[in-house]
Amino acid sequence: MRGMRSLRGTSKAVSIFRPARLSSLRSIFTGCRAVMLLRFGGPEVLELRENVPVPNLNPNEVLVRAKAVSIRAGYGRSVFQPHLPIIIGRDVSGEVAAVGNSVKSFRVGQEVFGALHPTALRGTYTDYGVLSEEELTEKPASVSHVEASAIPFAALTAWRALKSNARILEGQRVLVFGGGGAVGFAAIQIAVASGCHVTASCVGQTRDRILAAGAEQAVDYTTEDIEMVVKGKFDAVLDTIGRPETERIGINFLRKGGNYMTLQGEAASLTDRYGFVIGLPLATSLLAKKKIQYQYSHGIDYWWSYMRADPEGLAEIQRLVGAGKLKIPVEKTFPITEVVAAHEAKEKKEIPGKVVLEL
Repeated sequence: MRGMRSLRGTSKAVSIFRPARLSSLRSIFTGCRAVMLLRFGGPEVLELRENVPVPNLNPNEVLVRAKAVSIRAGYGRSVFQPHLPIIIGRDVSGEVAAVGNSVKSFRVGQEVFGALHPTALRGTYTDYGVLSEEELTEKPASVSHVEASAIPFAALTAWRALKSNARILEGQRVLVFGGGGAVGFAAIQIAVASGCHVTASCVGQTRDRILAAGAEQAVDYTTEDIEMVVKGKFDAVLDTIGRPETERIGINFLRKGGNYMTLQGEAASLTDRYGFVIGLPLATSLLAKKKIQYQYSHGIDYWWSYMRADPEGLAEIQRLVGAGKLKIPVEKTFPITEVVAAHEAKEKKEIPGKVVLEL
């Protein structure tokens, strides 16, 4: 009883048990809002549900109270079909609500941003996202949650291609197909920060932005022939478009020992079409064939590049964002309650740039 009287007599202790605080804790452990993918289809298959359970944290996991998440499409049917309905989303920016027992890098209340692995089953379109410690980093104070949420998945995809696959070095030449998209624009900034000379293809309205980001040449593919206006050879080509024509041009622009990387590898499409048992070996065989073919014919390395959680890459991205050297412009924001409208606008190409959902 003496301990109880002492507790009540301490104003700081009383503040811990305010009803609002209790309500907040209950909302975490009894459920939260989340956008569910019910089946494969258009934006109409998305549904915002209430009281979706929040799982217990594993020792290395962090519970993030989401402030903003960026939208993206493209979920592999072969991976996710057996698990429907699932929560979608990959990028997130928010505050740490709880940490697992082994988490040392983060504390409750800290502002963070990051991205889930592409095959994660529980996504970020929810009030409370669950990410591993290595999938998060501290959000720089210089950017808002909306700005931060647009960055990690695209930037990690670009970082893996340029840094892990191509291992770009200062002074090298880099060509980016699709420099106006999120991954392409991130790649330009990462390459420029690495001291590379960058050329990018784009459409007219993104040209000025690409040049302002440090690219030395921006080619509008709707009005210019890139093979005519670009001179010399490159050390690395990142193809975010992945058409046969861009692959042909990109391969021919590389010097011997260079690296061609495409984000449009056929592993996902083949496994979706034929299932894992047949599709994955087919994809592996096709990739091996192309690697051998281009090594023999052009002396270059050929890669299918994908995003993955990478603590080293995320730390570098965080540093570049904090220094103002890496940003992905947000074209429009929607409240999470308008998630269907947001995806419809993107699908109809009414919004050319990045779209973010606010919670």
